[in-house]
Amino acid sequence: MSARLVSVGNVIVDLVTNVPELPERGADVLATGSSIAAGGGFNAMVAAIRQGLPTAYAGGHGTGYFGDLVRSALADAGIEVLLQADPTRDSGYDLALVDGGGERTFVTVFGAEAELTVGALAGALLGPDDLVLVSGYGLLPTTNGEVLGPWLDALHETHTVLLDPGPLVSEISPEVWESAVSRADWLSCNEREAAMLTGESDVLAAAGILAASGDVLVRLGADGCLLSVAGVVEHIPGFTVEAVDTNGAGDAHAGAFLAALAAGLEPREAARRANACAALAVTRRGPATAPTLAEVLALLRAVA
Repeated sequence: MSARLVSVGNVIVDLVTNVPELPERGADVLATGSSIAAGGGFNAMVAAIRQGLPTAYAGGHGTGYFGDLVRSALADAGIEVLLQADPTRDSGYDLALVDGGGERTFVTVFGAEAELTVGALAGALLGPDDLVLVSGYGLLPTTNGEVLGPWLDALHETHTVLLDPGPLVSEISPEVWESAVSRADWLSCNEREAAMLTGESDVLAAAGILAASGDVLVRLGADGCLLSVAGVVEHIPGFTVEAVDTNGAGDAHAGAFLAALAAGLEPREAARRANACAALAVTRRGPATAPTLAEVLALLRAVA
């Protein structure tokens, strides 16, 4: 069996509304557009499969309108579903407000994806060379932290694990977090999350602190990312684009990075390819806007 990406991140439905700016508390604002689509963990998987890496979903999904939408989106993207649907609950959703500058604000309502069980996860059979993507959303006490922690501990050493802490990392229990970090081969986070994890406002200093625990990616938006391998921190420049929607940019970066590693690229080149993928993703509206491998390679050639 060839390598594939297996994600245990939560796939939910994004109810996206575009607004000129966020309203003040108690005020109202007229939307300029809206959409309903699969999101959450779906975005990184789409990025990986569009970069040529076979991908499977080992997370929960429910029975109902949102669950049907999730499964339809996974099937359309060519993503294998490893677990059976929960017959008692629907999948969750989030309300995403995207302002005129492309920044997004979320309110999340969890569903069946937050109810994983040990028995269900036993059905997620991994190949020896599979890469595993873990989201901090799935490690919360209110989601799957108690189940995913032991599951990660039991993974074989040949499985490359990337941990994306997410914006709610401070709510993950210390025991679950330490277990996940100790098993992760890569920690991938943005500047805000790096500051939350370290208490250090200077992003370079924060990356240095995180590097003490393993290899790290700190995403810097338009500035690219910081890459740390074996404790050595390096800046990998980004690409100049006109951002219209940053929703899913971090997911695109993670999926592309793992796909590049699976293709045999060294971490520095994989990070550069991930920067290109994220840059193209933010030029398009919608949560799962990761480009194809051909589009990423074209951008890399154009700026070489």
